[in-house]
Amino acid sequence: MDNFCRPAEGHIRRSVEVQRQVKAGNGEHERVGEGRRQESAADWGAMREHDVRAADGTRLRGWCTESDGPVVLLCPGLGTIPEAWPALVLPSSGVRVLSWYHRGTMGSERPVDAARISLDDHVADAVAVLDAAGVRRCVVMGWSVGVMVAAELARRYPGRVSGLLLAAGVPGDLFGGVLGVLGIPAAVRRPLVVGSAVAVRAVGPLVDAVLHRVPVNRVTAALLQHSGFMLPGADPADVAKAVRRFLGHDWRWYVTLALALADVPRRDLAGITCPVTVLAARFDVVADPRQAVKAAACLPQARVRVVPTSHFLPLEAPEVIAEELQLLVDRVAVVERARR
Repeated sequence: MDNFCRPAEGHIRRSVEVQRQVKAGNGEHERVGEGRRQESAADWGAMREHDVRAADGTRLRGWCTESDGPVVLLCPGLGTIPEAWPALVLPSSGVRVLSWYHRGTMGSERPVDAARISLDDHVADAVAVLDAAGVRRCVVMGWSVGVMVAAELARRYPGRVSGLLLAAGVPGDLFGGVLGVLGIPAAVRRPLVVGSAVAVRAVGPLVDAVLHRVPVNRVTAALLQHSGFMLPGADPADVAKAVRRFLGHDWRWYVTLALALADVPRRDLAGITCPVTVLAARFDVVADPRQAVKAAACLPQARVRVVPTSHFLPLEAPEVIAEELQLLVDRVAVVERARR
């Protein structure tokens, strides 16, 4: 096993200073996103990238933090990068994160067979990342598209997943969840979103020509944070760092990856037996929070929390990620002890 991916014992040491928690009537925390991080983006860098060979031979670019703590597999949002997770990539995060970049993005190869970008392939890639690190079983997180992958991984390989944290995403019907928070009827919004994606794919080189030239700095990051697509709350420096690399995608390929998941039907989390935490973003225009909450309704022991952020929950409320991950790790430890 590579020394930078080995499992380690320990608990999560939060890298954020959480504000005083205001309890609502249901016992949940009312306000989030106002904590001050003890470390800045300048402290990032305690991570390494490495190659992982997928089951079909595709070379994936994986990444792994070098913090001490229990291993967590992160199933990423489509085309996202470590900088989107300020609570997890700091040296004091207290968890050792394993993840990878999707096929054809950020140094991962495109598959020889261009059709090998289905949900099955992404789940197989997650297994390949675990196998390459020598990790038999761990907590799994997913964000956005990664929620679909993480949930399916837990469903197909329950022995590999000890706990599940799903943030700002839905386990199925990817395009059906877009714009749902705006109240647009599902019969309208799904064809609208799919049609828009097809149009963007058709003019991909033009989109590249525009987005690759957009200057990304604190000013443009602050503008994005007031666009409604993203909300204030994250450090503009963190946003700029995440957005700068994200805009550099080949947008024809990026949309192709998304459209390859368009036929995954709406589904709930039935059949998943490990401890589950669902974090829904109240103002998420990408993944309908009502759909995310409803998917967990079949699991009476699941912990569900609605957070007042946009789709970019990991950036806007990193302290919630740290807090909920700590709670999940504690729950998992109790369950794992009971299994022995």
